[in-house]
Amino acid sequence: MNASAIPHDLMESELFGHEKGAFTGAINTRIGRFEEASGGTLFLDEIADLDFSIQVKLLRVLQEREITRVGSNQIIPIDVRVITATHKNLVEEIRVGLFREDLFYRLMGLPIHLPPLKERGNDILILAKQFLNSFCSLNKISKKTFSVAAKEKLLRYQYPGNVRELKAVVELAAVMTSNDLIDVDDISFTASKTPVDLLDQDCTLEEFMHKIIRYYLYRYDNNVIETAKKLDIGKSTIYCLLKEGKL
Repeated sequence: MNASAIPHDLMESELFGHEKGAFTGAINTRIGRFEEASGGTLFLDEIADLDFSIQVKLLRVLQEREITRVGSNQIIPIDVRVITATHKNLVEEIRVGLFREDLFYRLMGLPIHLPPLKERGNDILILAKQFLNSFCSLNKISKKTFSVAAKEKLLRYQYPGNVRELKAVVELAAVMTSNDLIDVDDISFTASKTPVDLLDQDCTLEEFMHKIIRYYLYRYDNNVIETAKKLDIGKSTIYCLLKEGKL
């Protein structure tokens, strides 16, 4: 299977290719990622962050199963299975006008929800072990393990940066340890945004309510709909508070 992962910030020409002379610096014809993946699978990461103009072109490619390189009139048929991923709520992105509704329904297919790392329990330790073994192997250093206390510390953390943050934390710990056992002091979390203690100061009932909503927005990656559902309040309440600058 031919698979290709695409960062969200690639230009149109990198997705669809370009002809020689199509723009300044285009000294050769270049095929795009769709052509490269033809007959296989194309993975589009962070689909919600695609520029709106590229969303339009992507919709056409998916509907017509053909592309046209930048600077060319030649239609090129393609046969590609497309898999997309995003950490954002696409329904919410559509509501605020940042994502095309017609593209959403074209891409929807079989949705697979992956919970954030903080909700995946023992998966944290499984992934941490894999990241640690890979790092040690790649850098040709002795194999390392986590102490019981280190594992407990990893499990307690919220991981606002999700899996990428866990990987960075583990790799830093592998460098910081002075032996082959990673202990609690070797693990450092540097996230600047962490939940506050809801009872850390005197507040009015309204202020406490705002703090609780802010906490759940943080916990659910600013997903207003999920936050409203968990707190059993109307999403319009949260939108109003956001608009008024109270959250």
